[in-house]
Amino acid sequence: MIITGDDSEYIAFVKARFRDQFLMTDLGPLRYFLGIEVSSTSDGFYISQEKYIQDLLARAALGYERTVETPIELNVKLHPTDGDPLHDPTRYRHLVGSLVYLAVTRPDISYPVHILSQFVSALTTVHYSHLLRVLRYLRRTITCCLFFPRSSSLQLQCYSDAKWASDPLDRRCFSAYCVFLGGSLIAWKTKKQTSVSRSSVEAELRAMALLTAEVTWLRWLLADFEVSITTPTLVLSDSFTCY
Repeated sequence: MIITGDDSEYIAFVKARFRDQFLMTDLGPLRYFLGIEVSSTSDGFYISQEKYIQDLLARAALGYERTVETPIELNVKLHPTDGDPLHDPTRYRHLVGSLVYLAVTRPDISYPVHILSQFVSALTTVHYSHLLRVLRYLRRTITCCLFFPRSSSLQLQCYSDAKWASDPLDRRCFSAYCVFLGGSLIAWKTKKQTSVSRSSVEAELRAMALLTAEVTWLRWLLADFEVSITTPTLVLSDSFTCY
């Protein structure tokens, strides 16, 4: 159990009550939890999964000589029939599953992981080569992390985008968004749209609709935390701007 807050006396009281009811050990300030590393400084908090990435690269038995600057090639479109079928898909599925969890702190791999996850049932050598590219990118950027500053505004800033007809098979688009609370990135997602958009404008609007639902929920959540947001939330896209 993780107990957080800025009232040290009340935190101590809660711990004491839990110790009365349960067998528990106080491990001190949070530093490592389920593969996620937390570092606290006077400026804020850093969250990363560096050790998790190191273990992942070791399990993948990837050589140390190559790295890449991007997790996926620009405008690449993968097909189920690309390349030759893999005889043993176990490693691919294991690595993709590990990358899905890694995306908890690495939004930069959210899109390629979403793409690669679509081929876990029928994968080929081409899909596996793109998976290795993600791993080589992680080796190059292993120290990247999320930063949550202590002094930051409590206003939401939202960005959305869509890639029209990005799936070559069903012609459906991908929606993507990210949400900042002040200077802190708190939410992000990449998802294939549920129906075919007949234009790039329609695709962008569907992406903004997905983001609007997320923003509505976040505003309700902040209200439950007694964080008052009285101004409209600005939703930005490369095609539209709305409130």
